[in-house]
Amino acid sequence: LRPTAVSNTPGPASAMARAAAAEAFSRRLGAAVRGLSGAWYNRHMAAADRAIRARLPLVDLVLEVRDARVPATSAFELLHRRSPEEPDVRLLVALNKADLADKSETEKWVAFMKQRGCSCIAVNSHSRGSINELLNAVRGRIREIKLGVSDCTGTVLLVGIPNVGKSAIINAMHQIGRIGAAEKGKLKHATVSSHPGETRDISGYKVASHPNIYVLDTPGVLSPIFANDESGPRLVLTGAIKDSLVEEYEIAQFLLTVLNLRTECREWENLNLDGDKSSFADAIPTRSCHTKRQYSSDHTQDFIVRAVRQALSETIASFQGDLGNENDLRRLVEIQFTHLQNAFRISAETIEDRNKCVAVKLLNLYRTGRLGHYTLDHVPDFRQEVAA
Repeated sequence: LRPTAVSNTPGPASAMARAAAAEAFSRRLGAAVRGLSGAWYNRHMAAADRAIRARLPLVDLVLEVRDARVPATSAFELLHRRSPEEPDVRLLVALNKADLADKSETEKWVAFMKQRGCSCIAVNSHSRGSINELLNAVRGRIREIKLGVSDCTGTVLLVGIPNVGKSAIINAMHQIGRIGAAEKGKLKHATVSSHPGETRDISGYKVASHPNIYVLDTPGVLSPIFANDESGPRLVLTGAIKDSLVEEYEIAQFLLTVLNLRTECREWENLNLDGDKSSFADAIPTRSCHTKRQYSSDHTQDFIVRAVRQALSETIASFQGDLGNENDLRRLVEIQFTHLQNAFRISAETIEDRNKCVAVKLLNLYRTGRLGHYTLDHVPDFRQEVAA
């Protein structure tokens, strides 16, 4: 008998089965990350950990930057392992990269954080208006702390795990804050990179006057041990852990299982027939699998992105199998890699090289939001949390 095609509108049981099958990919990637035994936690990160810990009691406000795609997974663990004897830290959480996350989910996360008594704001570090909102929130918190005194000086410690956009935020805040300042001078910039672990030292930047506010930019610190098995794969996928530590092919397989469980891919087929209505950045094609990763602004041409979306939607629609079965899901992912080789116009000699090339390019598209906006962490039920 011929297997029944997968329905585009699966019921609850089917959705649960699909999620269970996808967990197999997550477990395998999670095992690979655990096998690194905290290889990302080097001496520079250990030194930064100690320096941040020493400064926490000395600042007026802590600005914790998280990745809006993984608001729980990207929490700065150092803040949550402090002993009760340490002074209370005034905290403001910024969910950065909100432009890459599901907007409705981000709104739920902001509301959830506020329900828990934590100030929270969604941020896009590339949007001037968004940074203005963040800067105003920081000003407001400093004025509260300083009891409304306008000519005071406030200090803010900017913390977060690697690659959540701390340096991009502080540069944007610094530029906006200095526009109206009396002391123009030469702007001092933090180093911005798509690779985690680039910031090594703690540097100070003035971001506002009246009150005078100085922000201390700190290196990203990622705990060598994760709270749960889901953290590793999500941190690797969003770029908090260097791809060089894990096979890109395994990361991309996990990404495809995430996309295959969502409804967005099924909607791309109609969009791609007459051209995608969403706007892409005009740029030059990237055909080499050795192309430098450019997560902040991908340079893949629009027609290539449309071909990728169409390949994914068509393989899902035509797949004859059960996505609730791990082996069938693995077979679909293998089929998708073959179709994506054509979509990306890759002509590497070996299968391994072709798969690696597909993986690198696919991860670039995901990390720049050109495959859609996804939030990987589910918002907890606040009522159940309170009851527990």
